[in-house]
Amino acid sequence: MQLLQVMVGVMMLTLGRRLFWLFVGVLGFMFAFQTAQQYFGGQPVWIAWVAALLCGVAGALLAVFFQTLAVILGGFAAGSTISAHLAVLLGFEPAAVIVRLGGGAVLLYVLFDWALIGLSSAAGAALAVHALNLKPGAGMLLFAVLVAAGILIQAAWFRRSGNAAQ
Repeated sequence: MQLLQVMVGVMMLTLGRRLFWLFVGVLGFMFAFQTAQQYFGGQPVWIAWVAALLCGVAGALLAVFFQTLAVILGGFAAGSTISAHLAVLLGFEPAAVIVRLGGGAVLLYVLFDWALIGLSSAAGAALAVHALNLKPGAGMLLFAVLVAAGILIQAAWFRRSGNAAQ
């Protein structure tokens, strides 16, 4: 599972803008899985998996057919996933931060391409680093390096495609 999480994190880190549906689907899955674990912790783990899979598939379908709505939901999910990871690394309770950072949705809608590059890089880095179970200092350093690398890779592809404003 950890290897799969790292692989999906690296895919989001490098291909988040190109594979928008994957970005939204993975974040829908992660958001639903984290939420189900938090609120239904006493239930069997398969319930969290089913809820997460349904939300992930729904997110991917929304991304394909209803891009604007998917942008808003993806932004919220990215903001909550990133904030939950950073909150844990900084020693805070993630639930309080998740609700406050739904502003990622607004950022993603207004600055779609660049926000998508930044958020998918950060979400992919958070997913990959979380799977490695590193100490907080090493985790923060690797997170920062991966975010920067993801932004540079995706920005280079974005500029090469001729879509970036000159």
